[in-house]
Amino acid sequence: MLDDNAHILVVDDDARLRRLLQRYLVDSGFRVSTAGNAEEARGQIGGIAFDLIVLDVMMPGEDGLALTRALRQADDVPILLLTAMGESVDRIAGFEVGADDYLTKPFEPRELVLRIRSILRRGRPAQAPTEAVTLGRFVFDLARGELRQGEEVVHLTTAETALLQILARNPGRTISREELSSHASEGNPRAVDVQVTRLRRKIEPEPKAPRYLQTVWGRGYALWPD
Repeated sequence: MLDDNAHILVVDDDARLRRLLQRYLVDSGFRVSTAGNAEEARGQIGGIAFDLIVLDVMMPGEDGLALTRALRQADDVPILLLTAMGESVDRIAGFEVGADDYLTKPFEPRELVLRIRSILRRGRPAQAPTEAVTLGRFVFDLARGELRQGEEVVHLTTAETALLQILARNPGRTISREELSSHASEGNPRAVDVQVTRLRRKIEPEPKAPRYLQTVWGRGYALWPD
């Protein structure tokens, strides 16, 4: 199943936000249903096998945490919680009841799409290791650590090669600056930002509006090959 064929259920008591998220997710290629509360959500879940649920925590009546806990007793559908609560104890509560991820309001819709795709990919069966990835006009050979544009080899520093390799081996997965730095920057997370900027100048048509090497704010970076 391709991510863009996934059927998403958005559950939020804010009708305006439901409409906005539905429009954005549909424009991103997903199928989307909506519910305004836990009762409506239960009715839809009983008749449709959703691929992922985007669920608001702070709903009147049965809140998102209670619904997540109940769903986990009989269903392993991925759940991404939307919460206005930023405290770590509140986020931990979400994970304890079985949520797969959380996103704190307000958020960029683009980040929601990234999180959804990341969760869906984590649930896929393991695939054979990727040997090469395509980034527009460029092809990166993971085994050789070689970036090519047609027949021309694009020069990468040792650190840039290491950074691109770990990202390319985990397409679509957000990797923290700390994890990247342990592989590519001798344990210096700030150096990762510099290397990312340099890589974008080499592979992105518009480095200031990256298509492939994207920042996931507050979490790290992710590579989205063609």
